[in-house]
Amino acid sequence: MELDRQAWAQLRDTTPLPLTEAELEGLRGTTDPTSLDDVRDIYLPLSRLLNLYVRATRQRHGAVRDFLGEDDQPAPFIIGVAGSVAVGKSTTARLLRTLLAQWPDHPNVELVSTDNFLYPNAVLEERGTMNRKGFPESYDRRALVRFVSEMKAGAARLEIPVYSHLAYDIVPGRTQTVHRPDILIVEGINVLQPPLPGRLAVADFFDFSIYVDAKVEHIRSWYLDRFLELRRTAFSDPRSYFHAMATSIGEEEAVGFATGVWRTINEVNLVENILPTRGRATLVLYKGGDHAVRRVRLRKT
Repeated sequence: MELDRQAWAQLRDTTPLPLTEAELEGLRGTTDPTSLDDVRDIYLPLSRLLNLYVRATRQRHGAVRDFLGEDDQPAPFIIGVAGSVAVGKSTTARLLRTLLAQWPDHPNVELVSTDNFLYPNAVLEERGTMNRKGFPESYDRRALVRFVSEMKAGAARLEIPVYSHLAYDIVPGRTQTVHRPDILIVEGINVLQPPLPGRLAVADFFDFSIYVDAKVEHIRSWYLDRFLELRRTAFSDPRSYFHAMATSIGEEEAVGFATGVWRTINEVNLVENILPTRGRATLVLYKGGDHAVRRVRLRKT
């Protein structure tokens, strides 16, 4: 079923708004204009729906455990968040982590980015696939599936690699520790990819999935805006992989570089690999050119 923004906002019911403007600022991505109105109209109804899903899933799993005579703890409820580079999926994932943790039923919510499962740059360079970073083959999909399956199986504590956007690479020796949460959010551009023949995909372990959608031309504009803002901020750090973009070339040349990256890498990946997975999502958030969600499509079964 498809609902416009007004109809979806009414489904918030009495769910309280637990965020201040200052707290929201800490959750927004670079140049992402998500407002408190967006939180009220879009993300509070979504958090309420997810709370209902978690309760129902726990009841079903509890019935199965009773049938089998098991007394183990319930497995984490796993949510996948997908969408293009620069569409705002990371902001969506961070907002959901914060809002879902406010519900007393599931206070422990963990967020994992699939960037942590990218192959190190040295491996990509050795394979000649550095210019396809972000494409499905640039991820260690076996390690990602193994992590999510072990979480679903009830692992108490797992360690995964850490990716640095500043260094544009996996950080050697650094790990993220994930303790068994009530809810695990897995965010990444390709999390809804179908499995390779004879294998499982990470999406096979999701209890609910979200795709953040917008027109390609809008995402391109947001990508370029974000690139220019990063050029003025993060890229100026000497440790940044893209430091030369802030110090050695002019803005016109930098825009040309970013446009080329979008056209030859990110847009190709979006059209060929990411957008075709939209129909696999439980819920789709459709954004307009101003980044605001205009429509919501929910698969009820």
